[in-house]
Amino acid sequence: MDVILDNPIYQIVGDAADQLGVRAFAVGGVVRDYFLKRHCTDIDIVCVGNGIQLAQATAQSINPNIQVTVFKSFGTASFHYRQGHTLWQIEFVGARRESYRHDSRKPIVEDGTLQDDQNRRDFTINAMAVSLNADTFGQLLDPFGGIRDLDQGLIRTPLDPDITFSDDPLRMMRAIRFATQLQFRILPETLDAIQRNAQRIRIVSAERITAELNKIILSPTPSLGFKLLQKTGLLPIIFPEFSNLKGVDTVDGRGHKDNFFHTLQVLDHVAAQSNDLWLRWAAILHDIGKPATKRYDPKLGWTFHGHEVRGSRMVKKIFSRLRLPLDYKMKYVEKLVLLHLRPIILAEDQVTDSAVRRLLFDAGDDIDDLMTLCQADITSKNEDKVRRYIKNFQLVRKKLVELEERDRIRNFQPPVSGDDIMKTFNLPPCKEIGTIKDCIKDAILDGLIPNDRQAAWQMMLQKAAELGLHPATPTDPQQPTTNQNH
Repeated sequence: MDVILDNPIYQIVGDAADQLGVRAFAVGGVVRDYFLKRHCTDIDIVCVGNGIQLAQATAQSINPNIQVTVFKSFGTASFHYRQGHTLWQIEFVGARRESYRHDSRKPIVEDGTLQDDQNRRDFTINAMAVSLNADTFGQLLDPFGGIRDLDQGLIRTPLDPDITFSDDPLRMMRAIRFATQLQFRILPETLDAIQRNAQRIRIVSAERITAELNKIILSPTPSLGFKLLQKTGLLPIIFPEFSNLKGVDTVDGRGHKDNFFHTLQVLDHVAAQSNDLWLRWAAILHDIGKPATKRYDPKLGWTFHGHEVRGSRMVKKIFSRLRLPLDYKMKYVEKLVLLHLRPIILAEDQVTDSAVRRLLFDAGDDIDDLMTLCQADITSKNEDKVRRYIKNFQLVRKKLVELEERDRIRNFQPPVSGDDIMKTFNLPPCKEIGTIKDCIKDAILDGLIPNDRQAAWQMMLQKAAELGLHPATPTDPQQPTTNQNH
């Protein structure tokens, strides 16, 4: 264990513990990640004694100016410690024994031994400890075979899994999260216990469930976690809209694809391209409106008309229930869900400048993410169809770049404003102003006029005349010059 203990902090903690006459151990994730060769900057220290005193003594030894955060009711304390370019988060807790009430995952805590503390850990791979006291410095204590389970790639509870999951149901989510992040296998008896105790997840707060869900989504292959959530019965409870995508209906021998597994393919494709959590959420929700819009047409087969609109409207309700942010991140996901068919329709049809301009205008700065999502949405097993789509997607991307450089459409505002129209025609706020603005916008997007003020001003005068409006100020006060490029 020399490598894991080469950080000077371990020696400092051990010296402080010896001076206080207590035993101290590095436990949990930092020990696990050492054996997995993963970088870990969160260090958990268990003290058989007063963890808060040990934290304060350790901080004093490093730098008297370090601020120690104390949670007296929980018997824990923590501080940050910078070493070179690395910021370490160190948390201290007294060894404890826990018991639970059936209606709560908050334990009744008592002082305990190191063995008691290891017994309360969620999984064997998180129950290993390394001694920090001088007389046993570096000694590994692994009572449940955590090293063996790391070698075999297993997720297993130290004690009876039914008791472990019933006591703290969030551990079921954590089991699936670790299995997904590490690409480990959950021991069959442990997996069965999750299925038996799935309903217990209802006593866990949405915030804690979603924190684990987001870690699953940010894993290298998030589909692994969602398949386990579905298999264990957790997904229908915590995220029923996603679970409802599963299954295939057949009428007259005609079925549709299983949208649950299709969505997981799309999610994995996006995950291979981007680490952005919200783009991955857009992948998860892009077809979420399909169950509500599914219809069978004897001529057309199965249809999902308007599922992008229905899905976009569902985003806020899902985000609200899962305690996800209801800010610009939600708006971003709503937009991508609403627009996700547009590039695919372009790729199927003739790629016109007008259609690409409108796509660029509607997507704005999110156009690149939208294209990533839509290309990930190509999951057909027909190789010729996939090649055709990819070729057309490349054409769409090329036109997007060309038109943006030429017409400056992304996030553009019409060169003539509503205020300009009101002043020119001496109008109060009215629907005619919106009509004229839309006419100018559509003319620019359709390529009928260039995206400049002079052309827009003339279009304003023309449309106003059609509406029977006469200018009080017929010339543009900004006196535009002719754009030689158009």
